[in-house]
Amino acid sequence: MSAPRCAPTPDRLRRGARTRDGAAGTPAHVAAVAETRSKGPRDTPASGQPAQRSESGSRPDRIPVLQPEIPVPAPQTRAERLADEIAAAILSGDLPPGLHLDEQVLAKRFGVSRTPVRDALRLLSGSGLIDLRPRTGATVRTITAEGLDMLFVATAEIEATCARLAALGMTAAERSRLRDLHEGMAPLAAAGDRDGYITANRDFHALLSMGTHNSVVEEIARSLQRRLTPFRRAQFQAEGRLARSHSEHGAVVRAVLARDAAAANAAMLVHMSIVEDAFETVDAAPAAIRAVARDRIVRPRRAEAVERARR
Repeated sequence: MSAPRCAPTPDRLRRGARTRDGAAGTPAHVAAVAETRSKGPRDTPASGQPAQRSESGSRPDRIPVLQPEIPVPAPQTRAERLADEIAAAILSGDLPPGLHLDEQVLAKRFGVSRTPVRDALRLLSGSGLIDLRPRTGATVRTITAEGLDMLFVATAEIEATCARLAALGMTAAERSRLRDLHEGMAPLAAAGDRDGYITANRDFHALLSMGTHNSVVEEIARSLQRRLTPFRRAQFQAEGRLARSHSEHGAVVRAVLARDAAAANAAMLVHMSIVEDAFETVDAAPAAIRAVARDRIVRPRRAEAVERARR
């Protein structure tokens, strides 16, 4: 009577003994795996080729691990630069409240085609400086203190949140880049290079928002930063504002580098409140100019339009 299927036969026992002893009964792939494991992972590089030893018999240095790229703020587009120029003209009173912004006139004034003008106006429609409506086009809005205050408060809160999250979540490489950028802004402030400092300031706040590693917070911050850009630029017209801004940034940077989230949040709130105060200071005279320009340019044009309609 044959042995049960579950019981080991003498032949199976012999094969098992030969396999455990590593004799000819060991399958080839099993032996290969065992040999690879006995060598250790350092003997076989990632390429799969045997590691080459130097003449002295020592192993070569390990292949360096590539570090992930640090996010870099994107440069301004042509439409964004044009939007800044149009915004500056609005804030200075050259383009007064109530004025209809003709795309062809703007294109001729700034030496561009109508396409970037159209894109720039779309960007400005979210800043509160213009009203952009289908078929009627763009019109310069009247800047109200209440609306501007709400914009500054909202931006300050989200910027403070970015600073707090950046203090908690920035990588060592990102912190190093933030420190280097801040140090590089010192000579710009000392030299009174307003345009250079404005560009670096945009990158400074963008680095903090990217350092949150939260795409939702970053998107909200970017939107508010875009809306506040015209007013943020105007603040740097105040005497000594570049140096003071750099000093305020220093408090934020020190807190972020120290991973002190509460201090970073507080330092950014202080910075943004001073930004608003600085803008109100430099905007007092332009606000009066805008009001005069509206009375001198826009209202007569409206009266002429009403008179033509009556005829």
